[in-house]
Amino acid sequence: MSETTGGTVEDPATAVVGDTGLMLSVAAAAAGRNVNVALETVALRARTFSILELVACVDGINQRRLADTLQLNPSQIVALVDDLVGEGLVERRPDETDRRNRLVCATEKGRIRYAEARALADAALDRTLASLDAAERATLHALLRRVVTNRSD
Repeated sequence: MSETTGGTVEDPATAVVGDTGLMLSVAAAAAGRNVNVALETVALRARTFSILELVACVDGINQRRLADTLQLNPSQIVALVDDLVGEGLVERRPDETDRRNRLVCATEKGRIRYAEARALADAALDRTLASLDAAERATLHALLRRVVTNRSD
């Protein structure tokens, strides 16, 4: 959805606020930047944090499902999980229902790091959404939940 007509604008901010897709992209970039800065103290980045969060909440998830959920290329997931394995935050375990499959599981160290990182990420999100009141944040959350859970791609 775009409110621009394809003409030129003097102020780039005008182009951004006229295009929903571009606003989502800019907002996601701002949130990601803020989270990355906040997570430096626990040696994580937004993407590795996202994986750690999913693994901490859904213990035993395969890499394909991680890729699908986070909308990342499977090769990116492999590299990110490798980083987390190297830090001792997650481990790959055999799937008892399908021996060809490996499940990514949080370690105790990973669960502790996740709890620390969650608080930092929440504070970063608060800074990103500072211009919204509680009701607006709840509305934004509900709308994004619909977008994310009702994907048809």
